[in-house]
Amino acid sequence: MIWIGLAIVVVTFWLIYKNYEARLVLCLSGIVMALIGQYVCGSNVTLSTAVDAFIKQLVNGGLVPTIVTVMGFGYVMTFTKCSDHLVNSLVKPLKYVPAIVIPGAVLITWVLNIVLPSAAGIAAAVGVLLVPALIALKVRPVMAASAVFAGTWGSVVSPGLMFNPQIADIAFKAKEIGAPDAMIVIMQEFLPCAIGALVVAAVLALICMFLKEGVGSTQLSSAGDALEGGLAEETKKDFKVNPIYAVVPVVPLVLLVLASKQVGVLPTKVFSVPVCMLIGTAIGLMVAIINKQKIGDCSKRFCRGAGDGFCDVVILIAAAALFAAGMKSIGLTGALVDSMKGSQSVAMFAAAAGPFVMAAISGSGNAAALAFNEAITPHAADFGLTIVQLGAVAQIAAGLGRTMSPVAGGVIILAGLAGVNPMEIAKRTAIPVIVALVVTTFCMFMF
Repeated sequence: MIWIGLAIVVVTFWLIYKNYEARLVLCLSGIVMALIGQYVCGSNVTLSTAVDAFIKQLVNGGLVPTIVTVMGFGYVMTFTKCSDHLVNSLVKPLKYVPAIVIPGAVLITWVLNIVLPSAAGIAAAVGVLLVPALIALKVRPVMAASAVFAGTWGSVVSPGLMFNPQIADIAFKAKEIGAPDAMIVIMQEFLPCAIGALVVAAVLALICMFLKEGVGSTQLSSAGDALEGGLAEETKKDFKVNPIYAVVPVVPLVLLVLASKQVGVLPTKVFSVPVCMLIGTAIGLMVAIINKQKIGDCSKRFCRGAGDGFCDVVILIAAAALFAAGMKSIGLTGALVDSMKGSQSVAMFAAAAGPFVMAAISGSGNAAALAFNEAITPHAADFGLTIVQLGAVAQIAAGLGRTMSPVAGGVIILAGLAGVNPMEIAKRTAIPVIVALVVTTFCMFMF
């Protein structure tokens, strides 16, 4: 039965790699394994148990409110153009310091991806400004796109990313932490990830120097001139950044940091992630009124974002829970845990390598990381690790793996903006993210 379970898992991830609907594939695979476990193996984890695991995630009080409010807030920031003010305020200064444009582009994208936790969304928002600006400084188009793409994993330390609330919920249930608070997870992983971001920026800058693709390395071709005249039009316009509007997207993050247990300036129980996101949304509604936008339309955008968050994120987490229950039913989870118990290094390697490779191949490591966290992360203590350590490494690895995938949504957007092949961008980000994976994983497990 273990080999049958492994075969089903392999087929599952192959189908996801082939772009079949991930939620459907995970659910069907989980159901098949649960049925085999119930009627062939006599497992006490039945189909009914697996379905219950799915339903529990749909009404998870620590998970659902966080995800839907973050997504709703993000949609409001886009509607009010507060995100445009933030992006412009950070991007424009790079034009005046050519020596740091490549590492600066990486780090700016990484920081903005924390506030706007969508890799494809941040690639579009930042890329439409930065790619033409870098090309105007005679950076080769492929390196301009690579610099932005290399920063599209900042969401790994965002409270809006699905994994951080999930890990916090698992750790809380195991009594590892006192509350299902995503900020507890983020505070532990932030420094290793920040070091990883610096590593990515530095290594890509070295590659840029070696390949001679930086500032002044090329003359604008007719295609480049067209790009500069077309896509850079937004940067040529006298876009007046309103510093107040630029600060609005950051307000919830500031409140969350101040309310974290490590800082403790604000009461943690009061300023939860949903509360902070709703405060930010309320400020966004005021911005809409000031700009004479229809407040009803702004409200609809929040509801649409919340709905998309439930559809795209919460149901995916629920499907991963059903899949994990199926693995447990057929005996695969127990076998994997037993195989890892003999070596802490095996568990550490599996957490980093599995989601990383899956994300690099498929362009999305969500399914792999979610399944790993549901099935293996709760057993972290058996390997001499904490749940936060093991779960965080899995989701960080997924984010980094996606940042070297030639089929990720972000790289396809950036390739279109720069007029280059996505594979050429992935080639340039591969070494930086692999180095960052090693460094970040080491920092997470050793400190």
